[in-house]
Amino acid sequence: MPHHIVFVLFAGFQQLDIAGPLAAFEIAEHLVPGHYRWHFAARTAGLVRSSSGLCWPAAGLPRRRPMHTLMLSGGDGVDAASADPRLLGWLRRAAASPGLRITSVCSGSLLLAQAGLLDGRAATTHWSRTRQFQRLHPQVALQPDRIYVQDGRFWTSAGISAGIDLALALIGHDLGEAVSRRVAQQLVVYHRRPGGQSQFSALLDLQRPQGRFAALLDHVRGHLHQVHTVETLAEHVHMSPRHFARAFAAETGRTPARAVERLRVEAARAVLASGTHAVQQVARDCGFGQGPAATERMRRAFVRLTGQPPTALRRVEAAARRPAGAADPAAPASAGRR
Repeated sequence: MPHHIVFVLFAGFQQLDIAGPLAAFEIAEHLVPGHYRWHFAARTAGLVRSSSGLCWPAAGLPRRRPMHTLMLSGGDGVDAASADPRLLGWLRRAAASPGLRITSVCSGSLLLAQAGLLDGRAATTHWSRTRQFQRLHPQVALQPDRIYVQDGRFWTSAGISAGIDLALALIGHDLGEAVSRRVAQQLVVYHRRPGGQSQFSALLDLQRPQGRFAALLDHVRGHLHQVHTVETLAEHVHMSPRHFARAFAAETGRTPARAVERLRVEAARAVLASGTHAVQQVARDCGFGQGPAATERMRRAFVRLTGQPPTALRRVEAAARRPAGAADPAAPASAGRR
């Protein structure tokens, strides 16, 4: 039986939110013929104008058509769509179907939240909508620093290219990681950014346009396993340690030590979320030192910068990779869902 995906469109939707995941599902369908079918739906049948001005044809909101995955886009029109009682009512009725997987890309999570479907759940959205989301929907456990978040049958993702990461995760869930990997190869994208990877880059945050320390930061990120003291960094840019420390803090807003720590935590976080390396190895490779002390130094850095230890991040990502309904192997047999 084919897996039916319904893409919900609204006036002013961001078409890449739909086109990116659609391309991933299209390739997966070529690899495993007969698995995926997709449809476009909107409040009113006809042409739906995207934020770029291009129009997409859509049928009306389905009533009897089979649905297995529902995907909402974001875009400039999401605020108007969130005030549409007919659309919100349809979303609530659709969500009452227990087998339906409900997903969103970018600010599309605002629609789900407005419909009350994310109350008490973890979710994410595009970074530019974080304050709006938190103000309007404090009952949602927003995780703004995530690429995508799964909470039960609800999957939300950041924008805009993160929709492809979400689609690859869904394909991996449906057809296995081998198929998802082949789809990523066809798309020529990374397979695949873990959900826990930050929407924000520490490197971009620290750099300033035409900043004098851009090359230095690139060097540090490429050599995280090395020791980076104020003296060695100052020597790299041909400055005295005192002058370097003052100039670096003035330009980046952080001391050299804190900047290096941020780069190390960001790199370690991405590797840990992939679940392919032991914590001790990640601590060593990312420059936290050697032996048990390195693991403890990494733990303290994670807590300071992310609010949680590396082991907590790994558990979250492992849970996201488990098939729906599968038990947590680390949990007691009698443990129930929170």
